[in-house]
Amino acid sequence: MTRPLFQIAAEIRADWKNPYFGAVPYLSAMSTLSDVREKYIYDDGKSIVLYFLSNATTWRGETARRVKAELKEICKAA
Repeated sequence: MTRPLFQIAAEIRADWKNPYFGAVPYLSAMSTLSDVREKYIYDDGKSIVLYFLSNATTWRGETARRVKAELKEICKAA
């Protein structure tokens, strides 16, 4: 069972102190979702996560690698 996206977003916010401005709206959207199959306005959760990942290249470190891998697996399974 995967963690809800809002829990993952909370971990990202705790670790990434100054997120890249392009990732912020997607991180905020992830904070309101439980699953990638949910909708956020007109986008599905999977798109939100993929947009976040493409804007999170400056987030580095062990936590970043682990969480990005988790998000990729969640998207692959959806």
